Amino acid sequence: MSLTINHQTNDISNSTGTVKLNGTAVGGDNSPIIFYGSRGVFGGGQLANYSTTNVIDYITIANTGNAADFGDLTASKLAVAACSNGTRGLFGGGNTGSRQNVIEYITIASTGNGTDFGDLTIAREQLASCSSNTRGLFGGGTDSGGSKSNVIDYVTIASTGNATDFGDLTVARDGLTACSSGVRGLFAGGNTSKDTIDYVTIDTAGNAADFGNLTVARHYPAGCSNNTRGLFGGGDASNVIDYVTIDTTGDATDFGDLTAGNSFGFAACSNGVRGVFAGGYTSGYTNVIDYVTIDTTGNAADFGDLTVSRLGEGSCSGT
Repeated sequence: MSLTINHQTNDISNSTGTVKLNGTAVGGDNSPIIFYGSRGVFGGGQLANYSTTNVIDYITIANTGNAADFGDLTASKLAVAACSNGTRGLFGGGNTGSRQNVIEYITIASTGNGTDFGDLTIAREQLASCSSNTRGLFGGGTDSGGSKSNVIDYVTIASTGNATDFGDLTVARDGLTACSSGVRGLFAGGNTSKDTIDYVTIDTAGNAADFGNLTVARHYPAGCSNNTRGLFGGGDASNVIDYVTIDTTGDATDFGDLTAGNSFGFAACSNGVRGVFAGGYTSGYTNVIDYVTIDTTGNAADFGDLTVSRLGEGSCSGT
């Protein structure tokens, strides 16, 4: 296969279409390479009896209905973060009784238990994760000494091995969430800077920069996205869903409301069309899954239920 390079536009093309546009990976139809997928998975969490779980559930995001059992994480843990490259899902950090640096992986299209991937640069819980189709980032959290962290790590998702330092968030915090366009990653909310949104370019290591602010300051929201729009829902007993256009900077705009206020500890993922928000704590531990259509605005609707009510799970999607 021959390649044509346009030095004025920095495009690299082949017979099937542009494969890179000014440094940004794209598909043969000039659309961005997809880093999400049709199946959503939810792993770990804390149960209503305050014990932790290793359960992984899965759903088909395009179809409403209850989740089914996928397999188990390598250990029961809560406050874990998850990301994927569309094929492999990673779960990093969390708390098993002590704060963890373990990263494990699953193959999303199959079912089965987690396998050891490697370690984060430091152990922490209540961190957030986002990804491109090649690289996964883990940012923030509470470290083993109990301090809020500004550390961002990265891994190459298709391989296994320990994480490498990427850079720092603008503010050290835990209980934040993250999403991405596949090119730019956003980290939003958290404690102690509850309305902050940071951004990074995923394939370029470096410190985060200020993006803007959430409409409502809150701790432990959940985030999901497609290639253009990022959504941040719930947190601190709020039912608010915000949205941003990821490739620009600026403050978030109101999107609509979740079906119930989620105080903390739920998770979100998407198939690029529909975003789902699952679990957490409302008036008690919940198994509820909500969904929205990402490119419209409006209130969430009921999707179905997780196999077990819990908070502090991690979520990602793939095919």
